Amino acid sequence: MATLLHLDSSLFPESASASRSVTAAFRKAWEEQHPDGTVVYRDLAIDPVPHLDALTASAGFTAPADRTPEQAAAFAPREELIQQLENADAVLIGAPMYNFTVPSTLKAWLDQVILMGRTAGVEESPIKGTPVYIVASRGGSYAPGTPREGYEYVQNFLQALLGDMLGMAVDFIVPELTMAHSNPAMAELVPLADASKAKAHEDAATKGKAAALKAAA
Repeated sequence: MATLLHLDSSLFPESASASRSVTAAFRKAWEEQHPDGTVVYRDLAIDPVPHLDALTASAGFTAPADRTPEQAAAFAPREELIQQLENADAVLIGAPMYNFTVPSTLKAWLDQVILMGRTAGVEESPIKGTPVYIVASRGGSYAPGTPREGYEYVQNFLQALLGDMLGMAVDFIVPELTMAHSNPAMAELVPLADASKAKAHEDAATKGKAAALKAAA
């Protein structure tokens, strides 16, 4: 039975969130192909994971049999998060751009699941090659050739961590110019914003269906 791990990190509800509406379209397409499949969902804005602390980090570098009771207790929630990632056939992440990068709640999740010697830094791991679809929404445009290209720290960051470091197959869906309707200075960009939104939803539906079919193959 195929499993989708779905994470949202937007501060806002789906009605006011570009990333949530697109991840919802992806998930709907997935579930239509896998009505009996499993979706493991976490809303990081409502139910954030704890920041990695010294005790939990040290437990990650200690053999399970050698951990103190305190280390074992601290590591248990991290183990659950890592297992969710390892057991997923595909991963879906809503990653809106806040202050040029990802929400802190998503960074906290990444710090928990990236573990050298297990999910990273090994030749083979259960997550290597796992497809991860990232909805990287942003209020403006940071595409190549735009004035703010150099401030794009969402796609570059997540490609480096999930793709280069963990070996996952990263695929981005990018709804941009999402502030055009609410920012008068961006009024002339509304048609481009609408086109970007429509394409993002179309891509989400197409890729959600394709990911589900691939997981079932």
